Amino acid sequence: MARTPSNMLPLGTLAPGFELPDTVSGKICSLDEMKGEKGTVIMFICNHCPFVVHVNPMISKLGKLYQEKGIAFLAISSNDIVNYPQDAPDLMKKKAMEEGYTFPYLYDATQLVAKAYDAACTPDFYLFDKNLRLVYRGQLDDSRPGNGIPLTGNDLREAMDALLEGRDVSARQKPSIGCNIKWIQ
Repeated sequence: MARTPSNMLPLGTLAPGFELPDTVSGKICSLDEMKGEKGTVIMFICNHCPFVVHVNPMISKLGKLYQEKGIAFLAISSNDIVNYPQDAPDLMKKKAMEEGYTFPYLYDATQLVAKAYDAACTPDFYLFDKNLRLVYRGQLDDSRPGNGIPLTGNDLREAMDALLEGRDVSARQKPSIGCNIKWIQ
């Protein structure tokens, strides 16, 4: 299992806009239409990565909890589906339903969105404030497949709580670790 870290996009970066198809609803979703009233989490995930499989229960839980508080969640898969057919849009829809995602699971066929965000791995998490300025990027928490550390979502949760409470989000942020995005050759 490859262990690729996040590239850590600079804090304060304005979220690059996009329009992508939601594999569940079939609708085209734009960032401007989907952004949250108080913040927006954008996460790069995929179906087959063991790191994503490991965190799926927590991202589903956090999505349900924080969407009610005004933070939108958007998941994006940018993987090459020719060489990784398990990440194809029809299987993304199936995975979203199995995992109970309450947020869109978007497909980035051209990989231009992943490149605009300098995404490197799955999972890769970004938290933007209500003005779509980056306040957090990095890991969900310290748990990884097989390391015995409980899955809590603490790093992302603490950043979202600070944002909601009007506090500064700590600049001490750890990169996510996961499988590299499967780039089209």
